[in-house]
Amino acid sequence: MRKVLCIEDDSDTSHEIASELRRVGFAVECVGDGEQGLQRALSGDFAAITLDRMLPGIDGLEVITCLRRSGVQTPVLMISALTDVDDRIRGLRAGGDDYLVKPFVSEEMATRIEVLLRRHGDTRERETFLRVEDLTLDLLSREIHCADQCIALSPTEFRLLEFLMRNAGSVVTRALIFESVWGYHFDPGTKLIDVHLTRLRRKLDAIGCVATVNALRGSGFVLVTTGRDH
Repeated sequence: MRKVLCIEDDSDTSHEIASELRRVGFAVECVGDGEQGLQRALSGDFAAITLDRMLPGIDGLEVITCLRRSGVQTPVLMISALTDVDDRIRGLRAGGDDYLVKPFVSEEMATRIEVLLRRHGDTRERETFLRVEDLTLDLLSREIHCADQCIALSPTEFRLLEFLMRNAGSVVTRALIFESVWGYHFDPGTKLIDVHLTRLRRKLDAIGCVATVNALRGSGFVLVTTGRDH
């Protein structure tokens, strides 16, 4: 039976979500705060997660950001009383797959979960690694191989490379990198991105990897292939 994790601090809402999902055939586990929800999401085998935006301890945005940084791609339906467009955008940009505003109709909530599972089902089974030319990133083992060699990366470098590989060939701005990899807004005065990208580029270039990171002045960064022969 497919399991759904419900992270919700309001007992009435939690009961409503669990009752409806169980009615349509899911097994449901409910937790009432962000920290416990994050730990269960990291360790449990769940088909989907419903996540309240405002939680005690750590809020929903921090939970989803930590999950995506850790490589957990479980579909997440964010549920919140925050109705502003900006709030919905922040939730989706942080890694949420859908956003439902309170109060909601139970049947719609369950239907959205089913849609997320249909949308992500094949991808979750198939996508275990990313590949750009001779560069391979294993999402399960967290190993990176290039030119038949294993590359040792820090956790931040791993997240950065994963983000660049998912957007290979496309220019990504500093602001987007900060929001996607570090989870906070871009500080134009910081050199944090440059430091990590320089280290990452050196590690790729040191073994003659075809893929490398180029900086485009005033635009951002892009993962490209150099066409070097090995």
